[in-house]
Amino acid sequence: MRTLCLSAILLSSLAIPAGAATIYPLDRATIMAGSPFDLKVEFDAQVAPQDVSVTIDGQPAAKMLGKELSFVATEPGTTASAVLARAVTLGKPGHHSVTATAGNETKTVAWDVYATPAKPKAKNVIFFLGDGLSVSFRTAARIMSRGMTEGKADGRLAMDDLDHMAFIGTSSTGAIATDSANTMSAYMTGHKSAVNALGVYADRTPDSLDDPRVENIAEALRRTTKKSLGVVVTSELEDATPAAVFAHTRKRADKAVIAEQIMALKPEVILGGGSAYYLPQNVPGSKRKDSKDLVGDAKAAGYALATNAAEMRKAPRGKLLGLFHTGNMDYALDRLQLKKGTVSKFPDQPGLVEMTKVALDRLSQNKDGFFLMVEGSCIDKAAHPMDWERAIVDTIEFDDAIAAARDFVKTHPDTLIVVTGDHTHAASLIGTIDDNKPGTEMREKVGTYAAAGFPNYTHTNGSHYPDTVDVSRRLAMFAADFPDYYETFRPKMDGPFEPAVQNEKKQYVANEAYKDIPGAVLRHGNIPRNEDTAVHSVDDVVLQAAGPGAEEFKGYMEESDVYRVLADAMALAPTRRQ
Repeated sequence: MRTLCLSAILLSSLAIPAGAATIYPLDRATIMAGSPFDLKVEFDAQVAPQDVSVTIDGQPAAKMLGKELSFVATEPGTTASAVLARAVTLGKPGHHSVTATAGNETKTVAWDVYATPAKPKAKNVIFFLGDGLSVSFRTAARIMSRGMTEGKADGRLAMDDLDHMAFIGTSSTGAIATDSANTMSAYMTGHKSAVNALGVYADRTPDSLDDPRVENIAEALRRTTKKSLGVVVTSELEDATPAAVFAHTRKRADKAVIAEQIMALKPEVILGGGSAYYLPQNVPGSKRKDSKDLVGDAKAAGYALATNAAEMRKAPRGKLLGLFHTGNMDYALDRLQLKKGTVSKFPDQPGLVEMTKVALDRLSQNKDGFFLMVEGSCIDKAAHPMDWERAIVDTIEFDDAIAAARDFVKTHPDTLIVVTGDHTHAASLIGTIDDNKPGTEMREKVGTYAAAGFPNYTHTNGSHYPDTVDVSRRLAMFAADFPDYYETFRPKMDGPFEPAVQNEKKQYVANEAYKDIPGAVLRHGNIPRNEDTAVHSVDDVVLQAAGPGAEEFKGYMEESDVYRVLADAMALAPTRRQ
């Protein structure tokens, strides 16, 4: 790799014109002042270093960034050249024009560099992410948990009364569609990204770990504050949403590396599943392909380790690592009532509410405040296979965790609470299913319009969870997108739903385990046969917030705009606005 002194380069023509195909960060990127990022220009063909110019506001990029750009004659996996500068910064707020030229071809993008107020508005930030939190799940959770009489809800969700709201766009840089990696990455970096990418702009090279990086919120907090950092999830800790707080990779499946990147930033509290990527390969249950022992390293670094709820409750003060499952933790419905899934193997998994309370208690000991991310991970994991009751009950648990945070705010009013989703699902609540309606066809038991009436869930257990989800008149929810599957019109009481299985052609077909359930109907899918479950929808998500700084959430926003509000609230770039 050669070093290119851009300040000394003159423009010239090439025998074979080459275009500056892509500049990272992309056009209309928003960049926090002083926040490190990688600048990269990918050309369409091989070019000579002396024929390349990169300028910012008409000045050589090297001068503006204080760092020379490196020239790559031929990028791996391509026949084209690139220039790159790692971990550069722009300290001056304002609009900047970036132009890359190779011969007679030119590419220009605009960046918006922003500062924040000099003083923080919020001491603490609690960021709640409901994975796949569509409006339909909120509505269903409210009805199932609080009930409804004569058209009015008998109670409100904890999230309902957060007093500032915005609609959030979720699309990725490469498509209108999205996944949890690029969506949460946009929230946690302020930069839109591609499907599967975390903390990077997805470039063209085959290496998933060499893509142009942008600073994530954990790094920004470590760089600019003394705040504590916590993450609470019911998924694997290396899953896309928690990973986006810490990680840099174009491939969300790089879970072993992600686990290392998480621990490199030393969060004070980290609770969830995914111990398989913390254990060396010789330990049963490990999914690592090396001998790295992240659990041992964590203990050596002063972490207390908890592998179940009892150990979490007894853990001494200080940094806490909770690994409660080798994979994703079980659904709330299985943990709390049905005891299906893997509950028999992991019988003492803590719930999201208890983990949130533990995290708040520990993080609030820091006089400088904290940032806590709490994910209702399994809403999405149940929504994909159209396991509606599990998705709804996990939404209720997620909301109870929000209630715990709102209780915390009563004594810590300098706390900003944000509640949002990363993407939606094409699921709709259309009425009820009433087993007592006449007929043998289950579709005839679906009540729409006036025939829907109200469900008959009961609550004698003193919680927001119904005594059972398998009532005679229950919520009717269906997906607009699906593989071939058998619709049973019933809760899946025997274990999580698996709607489709692979055939000998590696295509997903309806799982015949549900074929003979009385009233089951074969639904022919409307998505490609390589999809085994329902997919994400492109609909906006709803964000609600309360507390200092929440007033900046309004109207329509991109996920990348949300990061700017968080940065403002915590004053992560206290530079005078110009």
